[in-house]
Amino acid sequence: MFKRPPYTLYQLLEYTWDSIVQIGVYPAMSFIEARRTKLLNLLCAPCVPMMAFFAALNASQGRWLLSALNVTTTLSCICVLWLHKKQQYLSARWVLMLFGIAVYTFTGFYFHNGAEYFLLNILICAILVYDNKWVIAGLSIFILTAFVGIVLMPQEWRLVKPVPPGRVWVNMAMSLAFIPIALSYFKYLQSDYNRQLRQQREALAAMNKDKEKLLSIVTHDIRSPLATLEVLLDMFTKGEYPQDLMEDAAAVLHKKVTQLGGALDNVLRWSSRNMKGIRTEPAHFLLGPVISEVMQFFQLVIQEKNIRVTIDASPAAAVYADRDQVAVILRNLVSNALKFSYAGKRITLQATRRGTQTVVYVSDEGKGMTAQQVNDLFTAWQNPAYGTGGERGTGLGLLLSGEFARLNGGTITVESTPEKGAHFSVYLPAGEPPLAAS
Repeated sequence: MFKRPPYTLYQLLEYTWDSIVQIGVYPAMSFIEARRTKLLNLLCAPCVPMMAFFAALNASQGRWLLSALNVTTTLSCICVLWLHKKQQYLSARWVLMLFGIAVYTFTGFYFHNGAEYFLLNILICAILVYDNKWVIAGLSIFILTAFVGIVLMPQEWRLVKPVPPGRVWVNMAMSLAFIPIALSYFKYLQSDYNRQLRQQREALAAMNKDKEKLLSIVTHDIRSPLATLEVLLDMFTKGEYPQDLMEDAAAVLHKKVTQLGGALDNVLRWSSRNMKGIRTEPAHFLLGPVISEVMQFFQLVIQEKNIRVTIDASPAAAVYADRDQVAVILRNLVSNALKFSYAGKRITLQATRRGTQTVVYVSDEGKGMTAQQVNDLFTAWQNPAYGTGGERGTGLGLLLSGEFARLNGGTITVESTPEKGAHFSVYLPAGEPPLAAS
């Protein structure tokens, strides 16, 4: 059984520190509130062991009042962390501000131990965590007045035995070191927030592109059958059908409308499933039924152009891909084959398994393409040509087909010669027949 390697001391300390800084920070919080909470945690976390140490040190030297003040500071920092844990953020801020200002002002005046420099830390935190300008102004005036008063107070006026000069320097160094650390950490959080915003903008831009593609799929798939319906209705209006053929034509029209309704329902259902962006959901399925469904979509066009269709799909030809996306690929390839085929010619569909891949071939005997057209086929630079019946394409179909093949771990290759037709090969991951897969 695999065992996770033990943490190194550095990793353990890093994990512990990160856990403390993250106290009270939850995923649902706004970024600004999370940043303020982390900042106060950053101030309180190191104060707890530091003040506990000085409380013990001062007690051992008989400075009982200073030791009690150190204990008070330690408890107030612990209280802030506990209030953050309980999500009482406003109370935590006022505890830190009021206790911090009171204790550091008193110890600065009374002991001259350098505690007044911690007031600068309180001032920076107040500016960063409060939005109310009157609160910031009031705290700033009080803190700066206390700081200046302590610094300018004559050092010879002592009420108690002074602390060692080294202690004063330690307090000054620690309080002043917090200023660049806190501002750097705040800047780091801001840059991280900007990075998240940039990623969200990129994701939103990609989502918008996906929705544009989804819309193009809908329009592309219903445009051709709607054009056929328009032709039939125009013929009905002009009376070009003999009376004895009207019933047969009406039956054909009904069949076409039914096919269009089913196709439109499938496309809209598929599009609504992907409203949050194109998602590929692969599954095992046979290609034969999909090919049959696709060919039903083009029956009227096949009859109009008198195209001979040959289908050779192996019963074991299965793929592991998104079924709807594969259907879009096949519809676009068959649509192109019919569009550029001459009347009375043949198109061929084959599906066979080759190792770990299943290959679908779509061939026609139509207009074909030049080498340059083949190179531009799956790019935005393609210049769609007119079909043999005057049909005009948009170029979106093959662009989408190429991307869907890539999303499903496959590729599409093309071989073509002008006036000798085109041969498309779609390579997709081979799947297992549903019964075998179950």
